[in-house]
Order: sequence, then C-alpha cells, then structure tokens
Amino acid sequence: MFSDRVSSAGSSKAEALTAKMCLLGIREDDIREQFIRAQGRGGQKVNKTSACVYLKHIPTGIEVKCQSARSQALNRFLARRILVNKIESLFLGRESAERKEIEKIRRQKRRRSRRAKDKMLKDKKLHSEKKAQRRFSGRDCPNG
Repeated sequence: MFSDRVSSAGSSKAEALTAKMCLLGIREDDIREQFIRAQGRGGQKVNKTSACVYLKHIPTGIEVKCQSARSQALNRFLARRILVNKIESLFLGRESAERKEIEKIRRQKRRRSRRAKDKMLKDKKLHSEKKAQRRFSGRDCPNG
C-alpha cells in the first residue's frame, strides 16, 4: 500500500485518502502505477530520478500523471488524490464537490428577482427603524 511510504506528518491525509478510496470502491489492484522521469524544472534531481508518477485506473480507464513535487512519495500521494477526485466526479456526476462549488458561484452571481429585492429592502427598513428607536430611547436615559 502507498500510505506506508508517506511521511508521518501527512499520515492523516493518507488515511483519509485510503478511506475515500474504500468508500468509492477503488482497490490498489485496479490501479496500474508507473514511475517516469519528470520533465521541466528541478535540475539534476529531476533528471536522475523517476519522480513523475503515472496512474491508470483500469476499470474506468482514467489516467493521471503527477510531477508537481520533486519527491516520488509525495507525487504518489498527489496522483492518487487527483485520481480519486476524477473517479468521484465520474461516479457522482453533478454531486461532486467541484460541481457544487461552480453551482454556488453561479447562484451568487445571478440577479435577484424583484420579490427578493423588495423583501431585502423591507428588512433593511425595519432594521433601520429599530436602530432609530434605540437611538431616541437612549437619550431619555439619565446615565446616557
């Protein structure tokens, strides 16, 4: 299993990831893993070691390649996390966290209806009247 190679600082994250994998029914046997030489920045370390991780989930055919860190162990964890998120979005469709966030932003940007605007203005007026009453009642108080 991959969680035994992740450092103790990230072990809780690794445990959470394995729990999510079990919840979605993703087994380690279903994942084909390869280590490739990374490309781009990183210098001699990247050129000498195979830090890039390539994962393929055989049942769904989803492929993930991760080379964001110089460490192979960290790239393994990150690649698995990306793979699990992709499989989750495939299984759950619109219910994935990414879709929920997009829908939330879309709702926030949408214009308010006339009824909603009127209700909001009515509430604001009521609130301001309450504050005005408190202001006047505070002047009658001898200590105020």
